[in-house]
Amino acid sequence: MAGMNHTDADLITRIVHHDYIPPAGFAALQPGVYKASTVIFPNVAALRTREWKDKSSYTYGLHGTPTTFTLEERLCMLEGGLQCVLQPSGLAAIANVALALLETGDEVLLPDNVYGPSQALANGELARFGIRHGLYDPLDKADLAARITPATRLVWLEAPGSVTMEFPDLCGQVRICRARGVVTALDNTWGAGLAFAPFDLTGDGSRSLGVDISAHALTKFPSGNGDVLMGSVITRDPELHMKIKLTHMRLGLGVAGNDAEAVLRALPSIGLRYRAHDAAARQLALWLQQQPAIAQVLHPALAGSPGHAHWQALCGADTAARGAAAGLFSVIIDARYTQSQVDAFCDGLRLFKIGYSWGGPMSLVMPYHLASMRLRPAPHLKPGTLVRFFIGLEAVPDLQQDLQQALERSFAAD
Repeated sequence: MAGMNHTDADLITRIVHHDYIPPAGFAALQPGVYKASTVIFPNVAALRTREWKDKSSYTYGLHGTPTTFTLEERLCMLEGGLQCVLQPSGLAAIANVALALLETGDEVLLPDNVYGPSQALANGELARFGIRHGLYDPLDKADLAARITPATRLVWLEAPGSVTMEFPDLCGQVRICRARGVVTALDNTWGAGLAFAPFDLTGDGSRSLGVDISAHALTKFPSGNGDVLMGSVITRDPELHMKIKLTHMRLGLGVAGNDAEAVLRALPSIGLRYRAHDAAARQLALWLQQQPAIAQVLHPALAGSPGHAHWQALCGADTAARGAAAGLFSVIIDARYTQSQVDAFCDGLRLFKIGYSWGGPMSLVMPYHLASMRLRPAPHLKPGTLVRFFIGLEAVPDLQQDLQQALERSFAAD
């Protein structure tokens, strides 16, 4: 400690070991933010007896802090689960489930409209581990039933499907898997715990029919600002939860305290935001249906959209959700227009920004190449180029005007 006198050393030591403890009883609207890698034990006995697998105590930052425990419990309340494991992203949640439940020789089934990175995981790491995967038609329960084999251990469900927005008979799918003893995992990012209850699909409070696992990209609606990457895996079965939690620990997955705080701050407004996104999206989707350049609008809440009847049955007015739907939909631009024209349309939008993800205050647009995404025929989709919209919190007339000017510039009548 050259150049440091005894008084300086003593001062630094006292700063590091300062023993002031603020008074108890502080209460505020938002929970405190606890950030730690190291957690201090009061004595060796506590070190040896504390349990990290539940929320009875604290052992290490990766295993939980008061901030992350609070977020987990609030997410369980949102989705109707009992246990929650936080993840660094939505894709991490999907990977955690797969690695916890599957081993060499097993098979996982994915809907043909599955979230792209989920299929990439199956084609990559899972295939290298000797885990097979198959694709089923999300609109055909018989196809799902026919593809379940004795090796099938996990079926992923999407309601609605990624990008093309087909809404499946989720209750029927779960019944098929339950009858065959296969675990079901739902990507519940679109529903967000608000459109329907994943663990109580009958809506009668009996929980007689529900998925086994709900995976959620908290990056979207729970965060609400497009500035946090986080996911969750929620269950009701303790044994299933522990399999996921042990793999989570062995992979060293964790989330930052400030990110957990950001989601906690946004959660109280999630219902208001979800309804606002939904109402604006439906208004614009209906308007786009009338535009000559648009061959098809894909929105589960719109009559004629693939799977609309299933959405109506699960999320319609007879349920507590009263017809909820996320502010997300796709359109197919008529096949007579070229890819360059579609690209010019996306580039020509002023308020809609080009970017992945969704759930924040800003409206987004994203063109997709369907031929590279779908391996099976999709006769319910009209020919053309698919463009997905997320409707943010801007004024609807402004967004409609923006769409109008871009449509006129890019698809002017010949």
